[in-house]
Amino acid sequence: MRRKRTVIFLVAGLMLCVLSSNAQTLVESVAAIVGNEVIYLSDVENGVLDVRRSNPRARVDDLRCNTFQELLIAKLFVDQARIDSIIVTDDLVETDLNMQINDAIRTAGSEEALQKYFNKSMVEIRRDIRKALVESQTVSEVQNTITSDLKITPNDVRRFFNSIPRDSLPVIPSRVQISIIQLDPPRNEENKAEARQKLLDIRSQILAGKSFSLLAIQNSEDGSYINGGEIGYKLKGELEKPYADAAWSLSPNTVSRIVESKYGFHIIQMIDKKGDLLNTRHILIRPKVKPGDAEEALATLDSLTRLIRKDSLKFEDAAMRFSTHIDSRINGGKMVSSNPAERINWFSLDELNRDMYVKVRDLKLGEISEPFQTTDDIGNVVFRVVRLDDEVPAHRANLKDDYQYFYGATMMRERQSSYQKWIMEKIGTTYIRISDEFKSCKFLESGWLK
Repeated sequence: MRRKRTVIFLVAGLMLCVLSSNAQTLVESVAAIVGNEVIYLSDVENGVLDVRRSNPRARVDDLRCNTFQELLIAKLFVDQARIDSIIVTDDLVETDLNMQINDAIRTAGSEEALQKYFNKSMVEIRRDIRKALVESQTVSEVQNTITSDLKITPNDVRRFFNSIPRDSLPVIPSRVQISIIQLDPPRNEENKAEARQKLLDIRSQILAGKSFSLLAIQNSEDGSYINGGEIGYKLKGELEKPYADAAWSLSPNTVSRIVESKYGFHIIQMIDKKGDLLNTRHILIRPKVKPGDAEEALATLDSLTRLIRKDSLKFEDAAMRFSTHIDSRINGGKMVSSNPAERINWFSLDELNRDMYVKVRDLKLGEISEPFQTTDDIGNVVFRVVRLDDEVPAHRANLKDDYQYFYGATMMRERQSSYQKWIMEKIGTTYIRISDEFKSCKFLESGWLK
């Protein structure tokens, strides 16, 4: 992850009115000066407002001091970046900027509502969020330089583990490593053609005057059927591209042609548009698997597992040659997390769907299940066999089974310690001025006031 959460802040809210000044004297609207960096009263108040949105009962005085402390620390890092010539360019935060903007528009309801809420144009809002994100990334870059040489030894991990009271050690749930071979339904093109034809018939009924909502309730094969197919206001980037392209080309109350996505086949009706948000309803029909197709797929998997059990074929080779599950196929069938930021291959049983859970829980180590029918992550029918590769039963955390867990915790503690030591050193050598309005904050007694 490009931005790490640490002992500091970071620029909360992302909607702060970010200004700049190099003045070395306090003026009425300035809360503090840290080196060449300025914290304005508006920065603090906006940060407080942001926290109170999610925690309205929090005491304002405490929030002001906590927010002020976070901003002071952030400015220490930013000022050091200037000294060290660490530069974060706008293009490095562009992806995160677009995500923040989209979230803000969705929450507000439209671009117009967002601009009205902040009394700013979209250009100004983007500028302010971009500046906050650049500052956040700058802090992360400085932190990386502080801990770039940090090394953690097994003895460090052991000392950290031994410092934890035994009754405070977390309970780690049962975890498994598994491999799969997956087959998609045979003759799926025929099944797709039938799904398309069913949807064409439904579309004809709508064009003839029948209610789209009623037909969605009766036919749609996803959770939106309960709302008459309505999925609510979405940004274009939140939808599958084929669906989004079709939806955004519609006029209010018009109905799309058949649209194919990875989920199946849709017809879409545009309900309303608010700025960059579009509200649509749809009817989803998935290709159906005939009993004969299921029997054929299960028989193929049964033949493969028989060969594997006789050592005539390695599971890994069968997965790479025959499996249609792309992520695991390239690993010889080994299942990994679908989150690209993690790519871990240990799973708790409750992370598996019910069919997988039922099969895995009864397997012995190294055993392969009988073939079974299930659904993939997006609800499409698939056929699988699963092998239990490794297992760690539920237990209280220990070094033998959970070394990586404690290694990560030890590394985090050492990083926090390094940051705190660095902060205290920089407080002593950096020009800092604090407004009288904040001098009652207790944390300032640790060296901030000079």
